[in-house]
Amino acid sequence: MTLIPEIAAALPELVAVRRDIHAHPELAFGEHRTAALVADRLEALGIETHRGMGQTGVVGIIKAGNSPRGIGLRADMDALPISELNDFAHRSRHAGCMHACGHDGHTTMLLGAAEYLAKHRNFDGTVVLIFQPAEEGEGGAPAMIADGLLERFPVDAVYGMHNWPGMPAGQFGVTPGPVMASADRFDIVITGHGAHAAMPQQGKDPVVAGAQLVQALQSIVSRSTDPLDAAVVSVTQFHAGEAYNAIPVEARLCGTVRTLNANVRAATWAAIQRICDGVAMACDLKIALKRSDGYPPTVNSLAEAQACREVATALVGEANVSWALRPSMGAEDFAYFLEKRPGCYVWIGNGAGAGGCMLHNARYDFNDDVLGLGASYWVRLVEHCLPQA
Repeated sequence: MTLIPEIAAALPELVAVRRDIHAHPELAFGEHRTAALVADRLEALGIETHRGMGQTGVVGIIKAGNSPRGIGLRADMDALPISELNDFAHRSRHAGCMHACGHDGHTTMLLGAAEYLAKHRNFDGTVVLIFQPAEEGEGGAPAMIADGLLERFPVDAVYGMHNWPGMPAGQFGVTPGPVMASADRFDIVITGHGAHAAMPQQGKDPVVAGAQLVQALQSIVSRSTDPLDAAVVSVTQFHAGEAYNAIPVEARLCGTVRTLNANVRAATWAAIQRICDGVAMACDLKIALKRSDGYPPTVNSLAEAQACREVATALVGEANVSWALRPSMGAEDFAYFLEKRPGCYVWIGNGAGAGGCMLHNARYDFNDDVLGLGASYWVRLVEHCLPQA
């Protein structure tokens, strides 16, 4: 592993910053303290800083040389509504809120890279540091885009990085093409006719229709989707009735749809609607489907993925860079940036971490040993993508 010596020497400071952010988690669009910490540090380094982008986002601009080229580096800042179960000194001080996904580490790694880049400027072009709010389901990326991020601070490509528990520290994962899935939601309301449970012939049972729907929806992935394409349709809620001896008027199903490309996404939703219509006709009642689109698939462009692979390989060696590893069916709003610009979203190994568990777990903690590697990766990626003549 080849860390930048100056960044390696600054590791104790980076650890202190990361643990301070961890101890003071803030939810989506409420990252006021975190955003202030980021902006204050950028300004102290003489970096052009813009606050309040996409509500609570922060943007830093570092320029060197005369090249018109620019790249964006993105880190997310928000925490999750989870009560932390860790007992170390830097555990969350806010009840019901914790950094269970490592955004405290992501923010700190980009801050470490920003300090080095601002001091040395061994590149030719513009680096746009994007400290994004509200990644956890609230859409901070589209909020920043809607606020004019890409028009005010043009970039040719944009890059993201996320820690990955279970992947050993000192390793990277890079995937060309889809790397994360879309994440949509559905609400299905089945309206029948209530009746006494002893006289079901007098009603139209939404529970029976709902049971048929749950079963039929599973056939979308098993029988309507190409086995080489990835899709997930999960019914996660089924609500109906209040009494033991009454057939209810209404039942409600809720769930999620996840796919890795736009065509499968559209076909899956068409199949859900078709099944709803068919069950409604078969059971002689009404079924209303509400679709709520979430994040689109996160799709890396090939050239940018190859650049990330080269940079990671130079840092940790070819044996420690996984190329074209399996995508995750989780979702990530970095996808919105990749819809606007080419780029790449990579995984950096978190090892077991202090929490010894996966993301979104109440005992998760970011692995501080990764901070220097992540910051060094950002610096070397800038130098690779914006080389001096």
